[in-house]
Parts: sequence; C-alpha cells; structure tokens
Amino acid sequence: MASSLLLIFTTSLISFLFFIIFFSFANNNKKKKNNNNNANKAHQPPLPPCPIGWPILGNLPQLGSKPHQTLHNLSKTYGPLFRLRFGSVTVLVASSASIASQFLRTLDANFSNRPPNSGAEHIAYNYQDIVFAPYGSRWRMLRRLCSLHLFSAKALDEFRHVREGEVKLLASELVRAQGKEVSLGNLVNVCATNALSRAVVGRRVFEQGGVGEFKEMVVELMKLAGVFNIGDFVPWLRPLDVQGVVKRMKRLHKWYDEFLNKIMEEHRMEGGRKGTRDLLSVLLGLKEDVNGDEDAKLTDTNIKALLLNLFTAGTDTSASTVEWAMAELIRHPDILAAVQAEIDAVTGRSRLVSEPDLAKLPLLQAIIKETFRLHPSTPLSLPRTAAEPCEVGGFHVPGGATLLVNVWAIARDPEVWSDPLEFKPSRFLPGGSHADVDLKGAHFELIPFGAGRRICAGLSLGLRMVTLMVASLVHGFDWALADGLTPKTLNMDEDFGLTLQRAVPLSAHPIPRLTSEAYMV
Repeated sequence: MASSLLLIFTTSLISFLFFIIFFSFANNNKKKKNNNNNANKAHQPPLPPCPIGWPILGNLPQLGSKPHQTLHNLSKTYGPLFRLRFGSVTVLVASSASIASQFLRTLDANFSNRPPNSGAEHIAYNYQDIVFAPYGSRWRMLRRLCSLHLFSAKALDEFRHVREGEVKLLASELVRAQGKEVSLGNLVNVCATNALSRAVVGRRVFEQGGVGEFKEMVVELMKLAGVFNIGDFVPWLRPLDVQGVVKRMKRLHKWYDEFLNKIMEEHRMEGGRKGTRDLLSVLLGLKEDVNGDEDAKLTDTNIKALLLNLFTAGTDTSASTVEWAMAELIRHPDILAAVQAEIDAVTGRSRLVSEPDLAKLPLLQAIIKETFRLHPSTPLSLPRTAAEPCEVGGFHVPGGATLLVNVWAIARDPEVWSDPLEFKPSRFLPGGSHADVDLKGAHFELIPFGAGRRICAGLSLGLRMVTLMVASLVHGFDWALADGLTPKTLNMDEDFGLTLQRAVPLSAHPIPRLTSEAYMV
C-alpha cells in the first residue's frame, strides 16, 4: 500500500507541474467569475473544516490501515463534522449522533443514493444488488421482496426451526471437540451461512468444515469493499489500477458468479425444494411477473446480485459479531458467569436456550448491544452522496459530496457514553444510563445497522441470529483459552474492512456444562 502510494505521489508531482501552469491561467478567469458571485455567496455558510492534504490525492494517503480510527482522531481536532478531499471528491465525515441524525433523518431523502465505486461495478454486478442499487423502483422492489419473504416477523417465525437446528448442530460439533482447541469464528460462520442458505435457497450450502474457502472469499470481499480505491477518486488513475484492487475484485466476482450460477442451476433442476418456500423460489417465480414495469423487472443478474449480498453481508457480519461477543465475555468472566446464571434460571440445564427464551434475558440483550457498540460490524457506514446542496450543523454541504458516518466513533463518544472504552453491558439494563436505546436506527448514538431508508435490510434476522448464537455458546459451554493466554492477554486488535474482523481469530477450548441430552440433535 505504502509503496503504491509513493509511486502515485511521484507520478502526481510530475503531473502537478502541468496543473500549476494550467491553474495559473485558469485562476485569473476564476477570480473574475468569483467577483460576480461574491454577492450571492456572502450569505452561504462556510464549508466544514478540512485538514491539509497531498497534491492530487488529497487526504487519501493519511487514512492509514484503520481509517475509522484515523477519522475518529481527526474529529477530535476538526469537530464532529469535517471535510476531506479524496482526489477530486469532497467527502464529509459525521462523527457525532446529532450530526448523523441531521444527515440520516432530517436529510435522509437527499442522501438516499450511493456514490460510484469499483466494488459495486466489478463485484456487485454493476449496481444490480440491493446495497448499491440506485434509489428507485428496482431498489424498492428488491427490498420489498426481502422484507416480505425473508425478514418479516412471519418469515422469521417460519424459519425459526432452521436457525435453532443449525445452532444445535454447532453445539454438538463443539461437544465432539471437547478437549480440543477450536477456531470459534469458522464454526460460527458455518452455522450462520447454513441457517441463511436454508432460508434463501432451501438447503444447506456447506457441511461442517467445508466453509473454509467460502469464508476466505467473504473476508477478502469485505476487505476489498473497505479499501478506498484511488481510481474511484482520481479518474485519470483508474485505468492503471495502481493498488491492484480492481484485478482482485474481478477475480472474486468470477468465483462468486460461478458459485451462484451453480446454486441457481441446481435449484432449477430440482424445481425448488418441495414443501419449502425459500427466497430463491419466490424470485425465480416472479422473474417475469412485474406488471410490465421495466425498471422493476427481475433478471438472473438481479437475483445473483441479491444472493451475493445475502451470502456475504448476511453471514460475515453475524459471525464476526458473535466472535467479538465471546471474546469480550471470556475477558470478563464475571459477566459470563452472570449471563449463564440468567439463562439457567429461564431454561435450566436439560435443554439448550431457544428463541422464545431470548426476550426473558435482559442481561444477554444488554451484552449484544454492548458488543455492537464497541465492535460495530460496519465501523464506517456505507457511503451516501448528496443529491442537492444543503446545510448541516451550520456548514454548507455541496451537491455531489460523499457522506461517511463514523459509527465506530459515535459509539465511543465520551460526551454520550461514560467509560466509552470499557465493556459495560449494565449501561443497557433497566435503570442504566442507556436502558431505552435500541439498535434499530432510532437512537443515533448506536446505529451499527445504519439508519434511514437505507438501513440494513437484514437487521431483524441479524439480531435474532447473533443473539441466539451467543446465548447458545454461553449457555452450553464454559470456555478456556489456549495455553499461555489469559483473559487479560487476549488480543483484541481490529482488522479493518467493510466489516470489523478480529486481527487474531478467537480460539478456545469448549467445556460442556449442560446434561448430555441438551446437545442431542
């Protein structure tokens, strides 16, 4: 990364000589034009403050390997709303709940679209998915289909047995691994992926241990999606692909396309799964039934793009959050013991916790909220773009500017959260400082799923799956770290991507704590 930026900077300096000459002539004309516009601009609010950047590249080289932390540090100097220059693109960074609320609630309609980016073009079927699709009839149709057939309360209840079945398989796998060290993240990923795939395509996609390559590809995708690709911000450098990002994206897209083509072909050959109403069956059945609306017409490409979203964002975010939660509980054995006692009081020790139990477990719910606060699955919200100029926090926001909401920084704001770096689920318990805060986009101090009309479509499913998996892992097992590790020495470093991965995967020894019949599948 650093060597690539050095090469770009060298090239940029040569180009910069040309720009100096060009701008010396252009500036004279600009001054004349500005004189004519000064009267109109006299009443326009100032632009947000902006740190000095590099020639051509602007502030891009200053982001580092963990941009969410860099932007958090910049907010301490430049305030909760500041401006960056990424090449030729103006970027606004919101780092407080009040500023985020203005963008995502008051001005939500003005920020309903995504800016152009390489990931959407080269991985997500050229903006045909639900995450990056332009706001309009096709996006509304895809969101409506997912909400109705996968994320509605009715659909979630219909597939409850699927989630609980996969979690039981995970528990039985851990019982068989008794005495051995397990990579918890990989096992949780298998569980989340198969639970989702049974609801989406009507069958399990992976057997235990067979998800390794898939997880690697998902993690690679999330890392690439989190890269600030220079070609997106400096158009004349785009053909050079100086970071090699586009090449890697195209390779990933080919892998996913073959994977999804195979799933769809097998589904067609089998005529769908008898007795099930999975999402893919619904999508294939509706391909031509769109009432003549060309913008809303479903194609195989639309369906594959949607499946890509579900199989990546719908599995990796859940698995990584569970891994973070378990790491925090292992680091805080007193909290682990307390939540185990809470679940035991509701379910006993002769069966595993089930979904209907979850609403009766306030400490568990608080642990989930605190995990999302400290380790949001998406530390920087997916970017949005301003359709029209507007005013936020007393500053002028130009049309076409890109918006980044630093979810990670907002959830660590010391003006909102006491002891913001500490894992303290008690803050969300009745009588706690944030007892009324939920995760569904209404409370902007905690928005791990985003907010507004482009809030994460899979919020409800993600919450259920994460809560059930964490509950089952803490109810069913005690946990011992590998030799030489203690809770205080457990590595908690972050690895930045579109999702916030652990830099060092969590490995531990599961110790069953329930009666043997509780683990029977």
